Formats: sequence, structure tokens, C-alpha cells
Amino acid sequence: MSQSFDESILIEIAYLICGDDSPLLYRKGYEIAEFLRRAKWEDVPDPDGTSRHQWTLDLLRERQEEGEGDALKAVLRLADQREYVGQPREYKATVARLDEVLALEGWRIGYAEGQPVLVPVEADAGESVRMPRVELQVSVSQVISDPALAAAVQTRLDEAHTCYEHGAYTAAVIMLGSLLEGVLVHVAQVRSVARTLRKRPEDMGLKELVELAHDNGWIEHDAKLASELVRHYRNLVHPTAERRTGHGPNRDTVDMCWPVVNAALNDLAATASAAPARPATSALATSETNRPTPATVARPRRPSAPANGRASRSRSGAGPTQPTTNPG
Repeated sequence: MSQSFDESILIEIAYLICGDDSPLLYRKGYEIAEFLRRAKWEDVPDPDGTSRHQWTLDLLRERQEEGEGDALKAVLRLADQREYVGQPREYKATVARLDEVLALEGWRIGYAEGQPVLVPVEADAGESVRMPRVELQVSVSQVISDPALAAAVQTRLDEAHTCYEHGAYTAAVIMLGSLLEGVLVHVAQVRSVARTLRKRPEDMGLKELVELAHDNGWIEHDAKLASELVRHYRNLVHPTAERRTGHGPNRDTVDMCWPVVNAALNDLAATASAAPARPATSALATSETNRPTPATVARPRRPSAPANGRASRSRSGAGPTQPTTNPG
């Protein structure tokens, strides 16, 4: 079986193979090459010194273009229990995340005679809604110093929540992407940067802003990688882009993108002590300049604020902690 995956899915597959984020299984460069050989890839090169994620992603892209079905082989090997002997926690975390990613294209991991296979997602009207895995631990005002901009971002979070509750998933993803871009523009305007910028922050795209935030230590590596998903689906604001990809956002899409925004906001709040570089300017227009910023942020599940007031990541479970079709 040959299966072609969207670019955003390949990015996540490479991320899972590298396993940088606990409790995923971390693999060094040479271990990634060995993993691909166990996945029955032929002629796997040795790592060439580029970053592990970029090297893995480039290989996935190259093999998919060649039409050999190697990307699917890598996916199935990720879900193979033989990769995780004595490491059940890493196995369960990998398959749970893999199912979330594959659901964007209508697939999930199943098992036939104990071996992983790709099977279509079956819609279940009675299935409970899965909520984001990364809880938001901060208020908007902890990230944004401009009260008018903070109010605008809060409004977009509220509206994204409304869209989510009423099944307007495309609108929810576009709203999340736009607010993330606006927040990053503001942060780049008010914080000191490690290098001279070639563009003004307001002239940068979301990809450039995410890279800038990561390069300056404002967001963590996992938030940087996962932000590519938000950027990809935010671009579906153009109907022609949706027609070209052949896939529109659904509930699973929002469930994947929302924790990315939460993680980025948590990281930005945790690094808010960076010295400002210039006066803050508003990146988002708002007509509610007199609206106070709420203490908590509206989202599908509203967590209580941390008792100690510190910003942190809280990765609470979304959906089952192990595959629903675990082999017997």
C-alpha cells in the first residue's frame, strides 16, 4: 500500500521519530537511521550533520516524492510495539499522538494479527469531544503589555471557542492562527532580539515570526515545530488552498492546533522578563479598547489559574492514554 501524506503530517511524523518531547522515545541521529532500516527502508544514508528533525523530514519528503511508500513504512514502524520493548509509556504516547496526526487525513492506527496497519477513522456520533492536551496556564495580559491588543487577542480566543463549540472548525483554526501571529508580532516589537532583523516584525509571516521567537528562546522547540501545523491550516483562509490540499479542517484539526497556541502563550509568558527593545505597538485592531482583559482565557476547557502564578506547561491527557485498538 502506498500512502501520500500532506507536508504538515510529514513534519509531525519526523517530530515523532526524533522524539524530542517527553514521554516520546528520544532517538539520536544514528538511531534514527537504524529505525528507518528496521522500517524496511533501503539505502538509508548516515546523518549528514544537519539537525535531526530536518534530516529526517528531508528524507521523508524525498522518499514520498519517489513514490516508494517509505513514509507509510515509517508511520507503521512508529506504532510497532517491537520498537518499545520495556517502554510502554513511550509506546502509548507515540501511538496516541500518531492517531491525532493521522486523523487529519482520515486515518488511525489499527492492528491486524498483532501488526500495525492504517485504517480509516470511523465517525462515532457518541464519541466524547477530545480537548487540547496542553493546558493554558496564563492570562493574556501576562504575554501582551498593550491593553488594547490584549483585549483583541482575548476576543479572538473567545470567538475561536464559540466556533469550536458550534462546529465551525475552519473559522476556529483561522482565528487561532491570526491571533498567534498577532501575539508574536507584538512580542518581537517589544523584546530585545539577538540579531538585527531584516524586516520589521509587522512585515514578517507566521513562519518567520515562529523562527524568530525560537531563536531568541521565547518559545520551546516543540512549540516551534508544531506551529507549522497552525500555519498550514491558517492558510486555508483561501478556499483555493483547501481545494488544492483536498482537506478541510475538522474537530481533530482544532484539537491539534489549539494546544500549539496554548504552548506558545505559556512559553511567551514564562519568558516575559526579556528586556524591551522598543515601545510596544498594537498588531491587531480592536474596537473594544476599554474592555478589561479577563483573568482567564476562554477555550474548550478552561483550567483554573496556577496557585503560584507561574507560567508552565501542563500536558493533561486528551482522549485515551492508549490506543483503543491495542493488540491483545
